[in-house]
Parts: sequence; C-alpha cells; structure tokens
Amino acid sequence: MLALSAKGVLPKVDYAIFADTGWESRAVYDHLERLEKEIAEPAGIPVLRVVSGNIRKDALDPDHRFASMPLYILNQDGKPGMTRRQCTGEYKIKPIKKQVRELLGYPYPARVPKGVFVEQWVGISTDEFHRAKDADVKYMRNRHPLIDMGWSRADCVRYLTTLGLADTPKSSCLGCPYHGNAQWRHIRDNSPSEWADVVAFDAAIRKGNARANATGSRLLGKAFLHRSRVPLDQAPIDHVTAAEWAALQQKPGTESPHSEELEQGVIDGCSPWACRGSEITQDDFGLAS
Repeated sequence: MLALSAKGVLPKVDYAIFADTGWESRAVYDHLERLEKEIAEPAGIPVLRVVSGNIRKDALDPDHRFASMPLYILNQDGKPGMTRRQCTGEYKIKPIKKQVRELLGYPYPARVPKGVFVEQWVGISTDEFHRAKDADVKYMRNRHPLIDMGWSRADCVRYLTTLGLADTPKSSCLGCPYHGNAQWRHIRDNSPSEWADVVAFDAAIRKGNARANATGSRLLGKAFLHRSRVPLDQAPIDHVTAAEWAALQQKPGTESPHSEELEQGVIDGCSPWACRGSEITQDDFGLAS
C-alpha cells in the first residue's frame, strides 16, 4: 500500500505507521529502512515507528508487567493448552492508537471529539477478505484498499516484483509461536545468531514469563514456542507432514494440525485489526470515543 500510494496508484497518504515489538528479524528492519529511503522519502511520506516496549526483554524482566504471548502449554496431566494472546493489543494496537491520537491533536487523556477521525488503511487482500474488520474506536475508520482494487496476494507479489521488492519479508516477532516449520527452518538455516536467540528464549519461558514467576504464579505445566511442545532446538521442523506429526505425538489430546498450517504457520496471525483470537473491543486507554 505504501508503494501504491507513493507511486500515485492510490491517493497519497499522510503517514505510514510501523508498530515495532522490538523483536523483529534483522531482515524486516533492513527492509523497512529500504522502504523509507527508496519509496517513502522520495514521495514525501513520513514513516513513523511506534513502540510500547520490547516484547522479548519484557517477558524476561521480573519487574515488568508482561502482555502474554500465545505460548503452547503442556499441562501436568499431559494435556495441551495455550496461554492468552495479549501481545498484539499491547505491542501493536496500543502504540498505533497513541500515535493516531497525537496526530489528531488529542493525546491521552483528552477525549477525541465526535466526528474527528483518521482513515486508516489495512493491507488485507482479496484472499483474506474475512480478516477485514472495522476499528474498535470511532476516531479510526478502517479501509482496505487492496480489496477495493480487487488485488490478491499474487497481485501484490507481482507488483512488488516490478519494484525490485519481491523479497519482502513477513513482519512478525522473531520468536512468534504462530510460526510454521518453514519459518523456524528459515531462521535456523539462514541466521545462526537469531536461531540461538529464539532457542534461548524458548528455554527461558519454560515456566512462564519472569514477572509471573517472581510473583509466585509459575505455570504448573511447561511453556514452549513450538506447537510440538518440546524444546525448540529439538522440535520436528524439517518438512513434517500432518500424518507424520500424528505419529510423532505421544501426548494425550495433542492436536494434529493440517499440513499447510504446520508448514506455513497460522495465516491469520497477529496483524493489528486482523489478528487471530479474541477481539480488542475497547479503547486501550479506557476512553469511549
């Protein structure tokens, strides 16, 4: 959408906003810098980076309140579970809303007047139209230009290719539990330092986040980044099929996912206003607007 706007295919936007969880891959940060220099700056479009902390550091800091990641849990009775997913709201939606309020001239705790709003573009293509949702506050109105244009993911890839951007990486936390095996292999095989980072994090959260441990709320079971519920450096990530996965499972009740999701991860993952799981249904600052 940024490129389409910068090249005049779509109207020129006032700003582009990138919500940084503090734990993206190096490839994503490098790509963002390239977009700023080659696409946004020549078109006069400011790219604003907003943050609400560093999700990795916060999870391991006993003095920091942590918004839960969707970790895979193996309970004491052998049954599987998952922790609540709060990270999208805390590290993406909340800082975006804060920035939007400031751009409108009504930072918290000011109340945004009725009828004052931004038009916010969300990059959902036609293959994912079911993910297109309205914002949950009146001062933001979502629009989905790719759907309006009738563009699929393949159309987006073709257009990016014409701009020399065919290698656009997926934006997500380096250690996101929603990764599929292909993403875990890519990290392992192409970035040893980042692989060591996620393996170390996986081991560190085995009993839950540091804040919960410090307050005596340790998990009774064990937490893992990979859906196999084994340590990441031991997880079956090398082209395992759903049938092979089922044969590998020794834990009662462990789900056997479809091959596509197992390999590519959760499609409707953690994008703001298009994320998997429970909806964000209120202003993160507690204000009706």
